[in-house]
Amino acid sequence: MYNIEKIDSLLKNEISATETYRQALESFWKDTRRCEVDSLLQICQDHNEAAALLKAQIRQLGGAPSDKSSNWGTWEKIFQIGVNMLGKYSAIEALRDVEFSCSKAYGQALLDYQLPLALRSLIETKLLPNLQSNMRTLDQLLDAVMA
Repeated sequence: MYNIEKIDSLLKNEISATETYRQALESFWKDTRRCEVDSLLQICQDHNEAAALLKAQIRQLGGAPSDKSSNWGTWEKIFQIGVNMLGKYSAIEALRDVEFSCSKAYGQALLDYQLPLALRSLIETKLLPNLQSNMRTLDQLLDAVMA
């Protein structure tokens, strides 16, 4: 049987990502065009939905899901430093790193032969495609900031 703690680790990553995007939305709200805010809000909602889906998987396996973020909650600090010191471009790059980090964790999970089939399907058909889409959106935002 797959270790519920490994799924919980994925959940904590999603909670951290949600928290980071909320920080981004607070920081960008005044100095950002509406379409950029909408893009960040959609990505935040994607991570929030992913967290809810992972919580459901953990419960289905008989576990108790975490409500706390992972140790890489330092992304929030990095993000705020990027906004304060280096500007919007660096902050968006930091957000892209959040997406990459989540994607890498899911890729590692898919290598585990004990991964429950339902979770494997969820990762392959929803969670990873969402992350790839989010990275494309962030790349577009980076291009817009540079223009």
